[in-house]
Amino acid sequence: MSVKFDSKAFLQSVSTSPGVYRMYDDGGSVIYVGKAKDLRKRLSSYFRLNITNVKTLALVSHIANIDVTLTHSETDALLLENDYIKQYMPKYNVLLRDDKSYPYILLSQHRHPRLAYHRGPKRHKGTYFGPYPNGGAVRESLHLLQKIFPIRQCEDVYYKSRSRPCLQFQIGRCSAPCVDKISDEEYNEQVKLASLFLKGRDQLVMTELVSKMESSAQDLEFELAARYRDQISALRKVTEQQEVSHASGDMDVIGAYYASGVACFHLLFIRAGKIFGSRSYYPVVPAKTELDEVLSSFMLQFYLNSDSQRTIPKEILLSHNFADLPVLETAISAALDKKVEIKTQVRSERAKYLKLAVTNATNAVNTHLSHKNTVEQRFLLLEEAIEVTNPINRMECFDISHTMGESTVASCVVFNREGPNKAEYRRYNINGVTPGDDYGAMKQAITRRFDKIEKTGKIPDILFIDGGLGQLRIAQKIVDEKFARLDVSPLLIGVAKGEGRKPGLETLIYGENEQSFTLPADSGALHLIQHIRDESHRFAITGHRNKRQKTRNTSTLESIDGIGPKRRKALLQYLGGIQEVKGASVSELAKVPGISVEMAQTIHDSFRT
Repeated sequence: MSVKFDSKAFLQSVSTSPGVYRMYDDGGSVIYVGKAKDLRKRLSSYFRLNITNVKTLALVSHIANIDVTLTHSETDALLLENDYIKQYMPKYNVLLRDDKSYPYILLSQHRHPRLAYHRGPKRHKGTYFGPYPNGGAVRESLHLLQKIFPIRQCEDVYYKSRSRPCLQFQIGRCSAPCVDKISDEEYNEQVKLASLFLKGRDQLVMTELVSKMESSAQDLEFELAARYRDQISALRKVTEQQEVSHASGDMDVIGAYYASGVACFHLLFIRAGKIFGSRSYYPVVPAKTELDEVLSSFMLQFYLNSDSQRTIPKEILLSHNFADLPVLETAISAALDKKVEIKTQVRSERAKYLKLAVTNATNAVNTHLSHKNTVEQRFLLLEEAIEVTNPINRMECFDISHTMGESTVASCVVFNREGPNKAEYRRYNINGVTPGDDYGAMKQAITRRFDKIEKTGKIPDILFIDGGLGQLRIAQKIVDEKFARLDVSPLLIGVAKGEGRKPGLETLIYGENEQSFTLPADSGALHLIQHIRDESHRFAITGHRNKRQKTRNTSTLESIDGIGPKRRKALLQYLGGIQEVKGASVSELAKVPGISVEMAQTIHDSFRT
């Protein structure tokens, strides 16, 4: 039994200094993080008798303990609050979702680091700069960087195969580290400057280049000094174009709109006086949260997220004001070591930009709410069509994808009353079944999904199987086995493709009694089933293609026992590539450093079995 939190005793010992507080539930999880200029005054406000805010009431009812951390100033508290929110992801805080689908610039961690376009999960070691509004913005930035910093942008395979400089070196866009046209020390200096430039530290880069030019001239290294002079000239042209003057310049323009629990922040990236790109953010907002808190949390997490290495201009336009704005402005300026202004009152061209951003944010929220209403309506129609007594809150759909039995992958997608719940999508790599055996693949996937299911677990109300009666029977058998000890189980429905695979001609089959039925082509219930089926199919195909490509890209040397990374590298470098390794004789293989005659025989035989 949980003990009620003694707020009176706690508040007596709380300091009046600035700081951060963390609220815990009875399970020891952090449920809210906040900061205050006066901790005692702020925390006391949670335990007044006349609280009417629904969110605050819900939060207070779950508090089992509170920790406080004192800071020197309100700005320090703001920075620490941001770190704690990222660390704990508390359920009652406004949370900015991670944006994995937007492009970044990657500065790799090779001996000679590479600047590259990157989109997707951050699997490669290195520093990521962004996210950028679109791919065109990344390519434009990389093109600009090539003019100023001669850092390689080529693929690793191309880089390793060079024996002489490529065209990029000839036109001054790369320093050709692949063939030692530049020392490691000089190259790393250029990498450091490019990194500072991407972080928006233009003036510091300019100062360093000027210092290097003067130092080289004093040492009578006039050719090197001339190169630094050309870099300074190129950088000055770029920075001059970006100087703010009336309607031109660099700025972020943020339009905010919040309605019915859905918030959207639409950003216009203005660079060199033109719209460089735009994007919308949809933070996770707890119920009954005030707009001020949504604004403050978004700005805090977006602009003080050091992980993203985002380039921040000196001017930010915001459509709404909020109490913590001056503190946030100070914190951003301190973190970046440059003055950043956040403005809410603007005129002329800036006002037009701001109006455009607000219009886009408003439209995005209204579209999102309209979509939610459409999905809700389709759920109601589906409940009516299949005549269920309880509301459908969770649906799952399984599909299998492979190419002639190669790289089989099963997908499980999840829908709730708001539509696709992508955070709970799952893929299953299918192993140990006969290639092309869809029944065996389905059996393995369903078994793994419900292997340790409990009554309190995430049990779907409906489980759709993308396939005919055979796959449905396999799934029904596994579900019956796994749910035999529980008094609940999902309703299984097979979705068999119609004639010519045309949408609207699907046959639906109940798993329990194998009765088939159809729905009209214009039925909202059928549209919902088609949506989850198509999403499952898409997710399975994407996973299969990725797995197949990875398999085909994997060197066949990796499957040979005793051949580790060092020996693979030696074989490929000494003989010139995988095809040469495959065609080499035992004596040729044995000449490679680190390869014995016995190992050479093993390698030779492995390519001929």
